[in-house]
Amino acid sequence: MLGVAILGLGRWGVNLLRNFLAHPQVRVVAIADPQADRLQAVAQQFCLSPQVIQLKDWQQALAISGIEAVAVATPASTHVTLIRAALERQYHVLAEKPLSLNATEAVALCRLAAQQQRQLVVDHTYLFHPAVRRGQQTVHELGHLRYGYATRTHLGPIRTDVDALWDLMIHDLTIFNDWLGATPCALQAQGTVWLQPEGRGQGAGALASNAQGLSDLVWVKLLYPSGFQASIHLCWANADKQRRLSVVGDRGTLVFDELAAHPLTLQQGHLEHSAQSVAPSWTPIPGQQQILDVEPLEPLWQLCDHFVHCARHNRPSDICSGWMGVHLVRLLEGLTRSLHKNGAIVQVEPSSFESNVEHL
Repeated sequence: MLGVAILGLGRWGVNLLRNFLAHPQVRVVAIADPQADRLQAVAQQFCLSPQVIQLKDWQQALAISGIEAVAVATPASTHVTLIRAALERQYHVLAEKPLSLNATEAVALCRLAAQQQRQLVVDHTYLFHPAVRRGQQTVHELGHLRYGYATRTHLGPIRTDVDALWDLMIHDLTIFNDWLGATPCALQAQGTVWLQPEGRGQGAGALASNAQGLSDLVWVKLLYPSGFQASIHLCWANADKQRRLSVVGDRGTLVFDELAAHPLTLQQGHLEHSAQSVAPSWTPIPGQQQILDVEPLEPLWQLCDHFVHCARHNRPSDICSGWMGVHLVRLLEGLTRSLHKNGAIVQVEPSSFESNVEHL
């Protein structure tokens, strides 16, 4: 049984606790959260055994005997401190995304994990979503991939340590990278601030704010080496909640709509060029809309099981390692630089992630 401590019992921390409590190879040793009422509510919700130690101080939680792994589900601005402390005690770590708010610190965490011979896994849950997995297997049916678009909007919660870019962007960025089997070579971002004009990210998260404060609305463009382009709309002040991502090829469109009854659909169709007419012409050839079956699996359960496997066998993750988290943080930093420069295009070094593949 893998002894696990969970730091942070917000919305996501509670879901991690639920899955770890149900895992047959895990023993939840301790939970920690600075709010006593939250600890009490969680203990009642899950009828926790008195053997599960409840603490307000995460440092005390890390000092408890019997812990072998730690799940960090706290605000992004606290990640580096907590992850470093856990690794220094030679615990395996499952970290909420983003890994950190600074790529330099993220690299240091990965190197520390290697030195301690412990596994650092980043919680990119969408990579375990059955619709995303099926989409990655299906995207080749679209023919030549041309462009993509995504919308991630909702009405709150509003973060005070990072902007909408750092809070929301990493999900769609991860899915596009996974489906394309590539990472962007150029980035562009523009933001609008309404709610926190004086807001600033905390600590290293100061990068995650622009000169006018924390952006509530962000428009992003990604350019991939193949010429594929993706446009992404992010906003946490929009009552029209959407979780929709599409990839368009010359043979059809693949749509992942997380809120739909059928989350993954393939709309077939293409244009045929006629060489017989004097002027160039194209004829639409419509195709069928195919609802793609996906397995009824909870993505977070799949992630937790993957982390347990990595920790018990002390093997690096081949899906969401710390080094992958480093690369995504670098991309977010690049988008932030573009946002600060009012949408200037930022180039990305293609070797920034590949150079660390040997660590996977």
